[in-house]
Amino acid sequence: MKVIRVVVVDDSAYNRRSISKMLQEMPGVEVVGYAANGEEGIRRIMDLRPDLVTLDLEMPRMDGFTLLRIIMNSCPTPVIVVSSQAGDEKVFKALELGAVDFVPKPTNKISTELLKIRENLQEKVRNVLHLKLRGRASAALPKLSEGSRFVSSPVVADKTDIVAIGASTGGPPALYGMFSVLTRSLPISVLVSQHMPPGFTRAFAERLNRASAFEIREAAHGDPVLPGQVLIAPGGCNMLFEQVDGRAVVRLQEPSPADRYIPSVDAMFVSLAEIYRERLLAVVMTGMGNDGSRGIRAVKAAGGKVMAEAEETTVVFGMPREAIATGVVDRIVPLDLMVREIVNTCGFMPAKA
Repeated sequence: MKVIRVVVVDDSAYNRRSISKMLQEMPGVEVVGYAANGEEGIRRIMDLRPDLVTLDLEMPRMDGFTLLRIIMNSCPTPVIVVSSQAGDEKVFKALELGAVDFVPKPTNKISTELLKIRENLQEKVRNVLHLKLRGRASAALPKLSEGSRFVSSPVVADKTDIVAIGASTGGPPALYGMFSVLTRSLPISVLVSQHMPPGFTRAFAERLNRASAFEIREAAHGDPVLPGQVLIAPGGCNMLFEQVDGRAVVRLQEPSPADRYIPSVDAMFVSLAEIYRERLLAVVMTGMGNDGSRGIRAVKAAGGKVMAEAEETTVVFGMPREAIATGVVDRIVPLDLMVREIVNTCGFMPAKA
C-alpha cells in the first residue's frame, strides 16, 4: 500500500500535535514534517515533496492563502484546509486558490474540541489517493470558454427548464466558475446538492450569488422552485421536493442512517424526477463515491436527461465514473464546456460576439 506522506501546517503547537496524532493512527500515513507559519510551510513542502498538506489559514508571517498561491504554481500538492467554521468565507477562497477539501474545526480556540474532527479528517485523507491535481492553482477555478456566454434566445421546442446538479470534492470552485460565467439570468431553475457540513452552505451560496446573474441562496423549507434562481441544499440535510398547490416547493429532510453522503444527490434527483419528468436535466460533477448514480436512473426512467463531467476536468472522478457506468448518461462533458451544454440542452444559444 502506498504511504501517504503529510506535512502539517498550523501556528498552534497543540493543533500540530493533535492533527499529527490523528493522522499517524491511520495505516499507510506518515507525518514527515511540521510548520508553524506559511514561510516555514513552503520550505518544508519544497524540501519534502509530501503527498498531502493540512493547512491552517490564519498564521503569522505568511498566511495560508499566500502559501496556496505559491505552492500551486511551483509544486502543486493536494491541500486539505483545517479551519474554524467562523472562517467559512476564507475556506471558499482557499478552495478557489486550489485547496481540494476542508475540515471545519469545532472552535477557533486551542481546545480538546479539535479531537472531534478525527473521523472527518481521516476520511478526507483517504480520498487523497483518488485525487488528480492538475498543475497550476488556476485549474481550481475553471476558465470557461467564451462560447459559454448566453442570451435568452430559445432555439428548440423541447422544454428542459429544471437543472439539478450534484457535486462533492472539487465542486465549490467548479460551481463558482460555472455560475460566474453567466452574464444574465435565464428562465431556468437550478437546484444544487453539494456535499458540505452544516454551517457552510449559507456562506457558499452568498459567495456564488455575488458572482452570478442568477439569484443564488441556501434553500429553506417551503421555498418554491422559481426560474432564474439557484437553490443550494443546506449542509447536513437532504433537499427534496413536493408539489403544493400546483407548484414544487423545497422539503428539507434529516438524513437517514443509510445516507452516506449529505446532502444526498440521489435523494434530490429521485424527488425531482417524480415531479418534472422530461423537463429535468440531472448533472453529476466531480466528487468521491457513487452519490447520484441511483438518482440518474430515476431521472432517465421518467424521461429526463443526464449529463456527467468528463474525467479530464474532475478533481475526483468517482461520482461521474459511477454515473457513466449505469449506461444512462446522455452526455459526458468537460467542465469548460459544461455551462454551454447545460444551457443548450435547456434550449438557449450562445451570445453573438
